[in-house]
Amino acid sequence: MYYIGLARGYRALDLARAVLTGTAGAVVAALLLRALGRALTGTGGNLERLLWCLPPLAAVAWFAAVAARAVPAQHPERITGLTAAGAGAGRVRLLVAGETALACALGSALTLLLFLVLRNDVAGPGLAPDLGMGVPLPVAAPVALLAVLPLVAGVSAACAVRLPEALPGRPAEPARPRWTARRLALPGPLLLVGAGLELYGLRPDATEAERTLDLPGGLPATSPALLIGWAFTVLALALWTGPLLALAGRLLALRAPAPLRLLAGRGLTAQAPRLGAPLAVLTAVAALALVGWRNWARTGAAVPALTVVEGALVLACAVAAVAVRLHELRGEHRPALAALDRLGTPPGLLTGALALRAVAAGTVLLVTGGLTLLLCPLV
Repeated sequence: MYYIGLARGYRALDLARAVLTGTAGAVVAALLLRALGRALTGTGGNLERLLWCLPPLAAVAWFAAVAARAVPAQHPERITGLTAAGAGAGRVRLLVAGETALACALGSALTLLLFLVLRNDVAGPGLAPDLGMGVPLPVAAPVALLAVLPLVAGVSAACAVRLPEALPGRPAEPARPRWTARRLALPGPLLLVGAGLELYGLRPDATEAERTLDLPGGLPATSPALLIGWAFTVLALALWTGPLLALAGRLLALRAPAPLRLLAGRGLTAQAPRLGAPLAVLTAVAALALVGWRNWARTGAAVPALTVVEGALVLACAVAAVAVRLHELRGEHRPALAALDRLGTPPGLLTGALALRAVAAGTVLLVTGGLTLLLCPLV
């Protein structure tokens, strides 16, 4: 009943977040149930199909974490009221996690209902292997599989919530992480190790026999050294995305800048720690999608429908996470924008600063994404 009462106060963005979370959960549940149906019919490759469900599951958990982290900034009055009523930080985290888990559970329940209806001699012979038709369905199997999604999403949401340490009605300024020397130096060794593994896998005396790792989605086989090396380089470039955004902001504000460059540079520098992770994930996902498209275009192979569905889900979760983080930052900077408006700042100046920040951030993402795509030796 509490969540029903809470939903009555939802705004359009809250409903959109719940619908997106439930829809993504429904798609992941369909992938899990397909793997179960294939396992019931004994077609083989059961572990591979379950592992293939991990990227969409991780994407949904990532979106749930980003969306949950934005709740205190989007609803400060709700957090203030709960705190004044005696709810501590743990209780608030449980409430946010419960909202996320409930949305995923509803999406999974709808998928399970459709799965059971199709198994009742409704689906055609083309879907029979995916549904496990003709084989008794153990009750515990779909329940155990579908319980994983709300649990993972709920735990991710609970761990991601950050509450301001302040008295009710007096929200504190959110703490801004700083780039320490350790955080800036960590990607360097990862990049070197990744480049070394790639060079080892691409050495002149390397043979095709070393390509023992079969990739899904019709991608060619590769060697473990190449794949691990590329993963390290992608991780290093992702960790450097935030510092590069901050550096781009500082470069915009160099040498007595005009108000346009000053606002754009200071704004990008302040937002870089919060925007770095979502933009890095989006860039890595887009680069991986381009790698697959490049391979399919070269070989002329048909794109598997399942790969398209999973890729679209992961990309949609990454885009939605960036949109949620941008909306969160806009809410946090609303007082500063209001102060600039009271000072008589022209609207065109704010729009120009926003456009300049977007161009600078896009340039950084083109550099990191281009390097990620260039260093991929899989095709």
